[in-house]
Amino acid sequence: MYDGSYVRSAPSGSRGRGRGEWCTLECMDDLRIPAGPGCPHGLVVPAGELEERFSHASGPGGQGVNTADSRVQLSLDLGATSALNDRQRERALSVLGERLTGTVLTITAAETRSQRRNRAAARERLAHVLRAALTPPTPRRATKPTRASKLRRLADKKRRAEVKARRRRPDAE
Repeated sequence: MYDGSYVRSAPSGSRGRGRGEWCTLECMDDLRIPAGPGCPHGLVVPAGELEERFSHASGPGGQGVNTADSRVQLSLDLGATSALNDRQRERALSVLGERLTGTVLTITAAETRSQRRNRAAARERLAHVLRAALTPPTPRRATKPTRASKLRRLADKKRRAEVKARRRRPDAE
């Protein structure tokens, strides 16, 4: 699990022998979800609870297609996150049940050749999925038919009965 600190890694050509330059991966910030129905104060998912995994993406990539890990898998354990209260957790687990592996929600992004843009896309998609899952369903309001619609229905019914009555044999009366 990523703890939100900076990670230093050796470049691919140095093979860990201390040669070459070091590159620094970006620090992952907390995921902020704006306020809305289901979470009136918004949500802040701590960066330490988000797990990012990188792998080779399929598709075009030019020279770096076999060396760049541009596909991003962003995972969040909904059962253990501190960002949700019990009511929100229960709702998210029930709504997202089909998409979960256990209680872990995983979002994959591999649309672009850039790892940075895929990371941003995965975070945006995770925020959208959580926002949609926490939004309560709109209750159905029972409506009453208007007087005019009742009269139209009865007039149509009467007209239809007359049409059917004319189809009968004259002696059947």
